[in-house]
Amino acid sequence: MIGRIHGTLLERKAPELLIDVQGVGYEVLVSLNTFFDLPVPGQTVTLHTHFVVREDVQQLYGFADTVERELFRSLIRVSGVGPKMALAILSGMTAADFAHSVQHNDTATLVRLPGIGKKTAERLIVEMRDRLNHFSTDSADFSLTGQAGRQTDTVREAESALIALGYKPQEAARMITAVASEGQSSQELIRLALKSMVKS
Repeated sequence: MIGRIHGTLLERKAPELLIDVQGVGYEVLVSLNTFFDLPVPGQTVTLHTHFVVREDVQQLYGFADTVERELFRSLIRVSGVGPKMALAILSGMTAADFAHSVQHNDTATLVRLPGIGKKTAERLIVEMRDRLNHFSTDSADFSLTGQAGRQTDTVREAESALIALGYKPQEAARMITAVASEGQSSQELIRLALKSMVKS
């Protein structure tokens, strides 16, 4: 099991990273919450990790802190929830927002996340309620920051990130268009688009 990775961030394209550790490049998948907390390429990064091994794939998932990793591990133990869906949940809302939805039986918010239907949302609430009791949700709220670029590039990057989460291309474009204004970074666009889905 690889539990932690520390090295130089070489590439970042949500939700994938390439991290150099003493000459070995590790491909790591991260949630958007963790992605927005990353430094620029060339700087050192440390992530807590979870290594998934299956017959057809070996994938390393990275997390900004142990709270997010613990929630990820709890999510993939829920029937019908795999690593991809767990990462989409952690990208679409903070751990604190997820805990709030579970504790208040808020299936309406959960079904707005890509790949989650009503039955899956109900199963998440039932199976996760007891597991969330020990989470300190105050520390699970991540800040979303980033640098602005040219508007066309930021819109394209934001749409690509939403598509990687599971949204259809037309839906991703519609979500970004609805919140886009001059001077926003791709991180801000994604954050606003996801917030609009949760609140709508």
